[in-house]
Parts: sequence; structure tokens; C-alpha cells
Amino acid sequence: MTVIIPKFQIHEKTHPGKVTLKVNDLQNEINFYVNTIGLTLFLSEDNRATLGVGKRELVELKKIANGQKSTNKTGLYHMAFLLPERKDLGNVLYHLLSIDAPIIGAADHGYSEALYLEDPEGNGIEIYRDKPREQWDIREDGEIVGVTLEMDAESVISEADTKTSHLPEGTVMGHVHLKVADLEKTEKFYTDVLGISLKSNFGRQAKFFAAGDYHHHIGTNVWQSKNGEPIQETDLGLESITLLIPEKENFIQVKKHIEQTQELISENNEQFIVREPNGLIFHFQLEK
Repeated sequence: MTVIIPKFQIHEKTHPGKVTLKVNDLQNEINFYVNTIGLTLFLSEDNRATLGVGKRELVELKKIANGQKSTNKTGLYHMAFLLPERKDLGNVLYHLLSIDAPIIGAADHGYSEALYLEDPEGNGIEIYRDKPREQWDIREDGEIVGVTLEMDAESVISEADTKTSHLPEGTVMGHVHLKVADLEKTEKFYTDVLGISLKSNFGRQAKFFAAGDYHHHIGTNVWQSKNGEPIQETDLGLESITLLIPEKENFIQVKKHIEQTQELISENNEQFIVREPNGLIFHFQLEK
């Protein structure tokens, strides 16, 4: 693979912020994200809740009436909480095992070690830690190659140092993996319009994109959704993904660049909203 650096580039420190989900049973979802995943509940209203770590919002839940779930449409494959250190992954694994949580997978990806779950309504979740950068497989052309191997769970859990049920301070939304309908249209939009680099290409199955030199901030695949219809407002699952841009000048540049080919859904001085080719909604915000 040849990594193509976009002529126009989003700021290298751009990263995912909050993921917003539409749910049927708000209280059940809140209980899961607090008691199983270990997020802190910031706000709970009649039809909405926000959760996160420290002062950082990571998940917003919105209750909708009579929502339906469709696995063949575009939407969320998983959202991925990035932990600061390996010991934190050990603490999470200890906690999940102690409550008999529904872990559906664990993997060593070469650049990271990850645990996988689903929430009660089928939304995918990854909890992971990055390995030191010198252990990543970075090719001369900039491609960052991932693998899927068995995670050394005994080694991970041996590093647990506190038997906490909460995700630690410093946890962020490391990446969001999306179900898309068309990989070629996705690549063209993300690279040419958004200015995010293609970091790894699994041919006709999946593509991984990032700002700067990260392995991926956005993953995309067609394993369940090839040529699928876009997720609708009345469907359960993903409503939107927030991308945080740390610099005002680049924030303005990105907005102007997108407007050359794409109509914005809405905008103000600190946020603009875009619908990408698979019908998925991105909120671009100036990071405070």
C-alpha cells in the first residue's frame, strides 16, 4: 500500500470526542455504562444522559420512541475508549471478569491491546491501550500495519494495581469504527474533503484513517453494511460523532475547505455539522 498524504490536511492533533447514541431503554444503558464500563454520569434528564471521565464527555445517550435496530445499515461498528497505561487495561479486565461482564473478544493488534464488548442494545465497545510507538509496525511510506492476534490476558491482568471499577483520568475516545456502504467514496471524502490520511487499507473490506501520525482515529468497514442504506433518525444506534480540532485557524480552514464541495447542516463559531457519504453525522468542534 502507498500512503497518500492529502494536499489539504486537518490539524494533526484532531481527535474524536463524544459519540452520541440513540437508545430504547435509557436507564438500562446508563446503568451499563456506569457499572460495567466505568464511566461517570454527568447529566441525566428525561430523555438524555451524558457520561465521561474527569471533565471529558465521551458518550451521550438519547432516548427515542419505538427505535428499530438494523445491522445492514451504516452506523457504529464500535467506539473505542483509549486508556493511559497497560495497568489500566489490567484493572478494567479484572473488573469485567469480576462482574462476569459480556466480553466478546480480546486481541493484540500490534500497536495496541484491546477488549471488546457490546452494550445492552448491541452498540460495539472497545477498551484498549496503545503500545509504545517504537513497537508499532510503521512502514517507510507511513502505513501503520495492524494485526489481530490473541491478547496475553494473563500478562495484562498481572499489571492491575488497583481494583477500581472506574475508567481512569486521562481516558479519551481513541477512535470510532464505522459501518459504511462504499469504501471508495468513503476514502475520497475522508482524504480529499476532510483532510484525514489513509493509514491502513484492507482492500475491499476496511480502511483506517487518522489525523497526524496515529494508527487510526476512524475505522471503516463494509462487513455488514456494503451498499447498505444510511441509518435514519428513527433507527437505534449512532446519531453522531464529534471530532475536536485544537486550533482556531485550522478549524476555520477545515470548514471553508469542506464548504467547497459539501453543504453544512449547521454552523456557528465553535461547531459545524457535516453529513458524510454514508449518511453519518460529524460534529466538528473547536477543542476548549
